[in-house]
Amino acid sequence: MSYLVLVRHGQSEWNLLNKWTGWTDIELSKQGREEAKKAAELLKDITIHKAHTSDLKRAQETLEIILNELGHSDIDVKKAHQIKERHYGDLTGMNKDEAKANFGEEKFKLYRRSWDVPPPNGESLKDTYDRAIPYYEQEILKDLKEGHNVLVAAHGNSLRAIVKYLENIADDKISELEIGTGVIHVYEIDENGEILNKEIRDHNK
Repeated sequence: MSYLVLVRHGQSEWNLLNKWTGWTDIELSKQGREEAKKAAELLKDITIHKAHTSDLKRAQETLEIILNELGHSDIDVKKAHQIKERHYGDLTGMNKDEAKANFGEEKFKLYRRSWDVPPPNGESLKDTYDRAIPYYEQEILKDLKEGHNVLVAAHGNSLRAIVKYLENIADDKISELEIGTGVIHVYEIDENGEILNKEIRDHNK
């Protein structure tokens, strides 16, 4: 049995401003760094052997803080563009409240939470899923099947894609899944890659 630990990066400077960030390489806010430290506190009972993160610095910084706090700064870390955030296209950098006023409630919800409707010049969650899941199967699952406890520090949508895959969440139900900054999903995985148990660890509770 191995542990799969999924953690969304801490609050970024653009999260603080309620902006769509996507592929823009924004750093953590002061609160985001604190959230990463709190996440580490919640993971002290798990020895991490391998780690994966995206090619964006807010996820990398979150991972670095967690590994340093846990004394695991020397472990193998893979950085992969496949598990970066969803590309928000023309919405990138736009304040979400302003976007809702511009597009209307219905279109705003479609762009923000639908399964397969992308914003103009951007990606849908399905597009994100289609690049994140092959990486999960080829790289992350490989580590788990070898008996390693694996930490994945990534983004709201790339992690929603992985959770959808793991829990077989229906396309029309995935809009209900929200993963807050610094929130952790811990899965116990057997040697065949099947879920034995799941726990959510939330620094806000």
